[in-house]
Amino acid sequence: MVLTASAEASAQVLAIGDDGAVTTYAGPAVHSSEGVATIAPPEPAPLVRAPPEDVIRLIQESSARHAVPATIVEAVAWQESRFNHAAVSSKGARGVMQLLPTTASDLGVDPSDLKGNIDGGAAYLAQQLRRFGDVKLALAAYNAGPKAVERYGGVPPYAETQSYVRAIMARLAAVSALGAGAQ
Repeated sequence: MVLTASAEASAQVLAIGDDGAVTTYAGPAVHSSEGVATIAPPEPAPLVRAPPEDVIRLIQESSARHAVPATIVEAVAWQESRFNHAAVSSKGARGVMQLLPTTASDLGVDPSDLKGNIDGGAAYLAQQLRRFGDVKLALAAYNAGPKAVERYGGVPPYAETQSYVRAIMARLAAVSALGAGAQ
């Protein structure tokens, strides 16, 4: 059997996860005497569930390192994954902070590494807080992207983003109320 790679050839591969999520890959095709075979991208490192106390500790460390209140990073992590480092979205976002591979790469972190994932999420959140100077806008940018926030001049009118921002702000208000009640 002879295999040859063709630079202009491509194929589409669908991967269906255990949870029913469908991922589509468009990639190179390998031509052989038996026909065309696709080459799927390499599988990312498997994610594992981390104990919540490890997640909280890493959130506190990353929050301090990036000068972002831990309550905000914790609220984002909870909304994104419920602290589940094994979470993978239908869009390919991974881990506790649900980092997209391109975002993780831009931040120089490995999204499958718990510490790197949380540190990358805290760093990205810090960038958005500095960029917009407002928690709601930073949260909207974390969810929908900063360009969407700029395009709409505020929280984009996407139902998912509106709900995301409301849920996190409600969690932050509840944490604040609990803290005020303890004094």
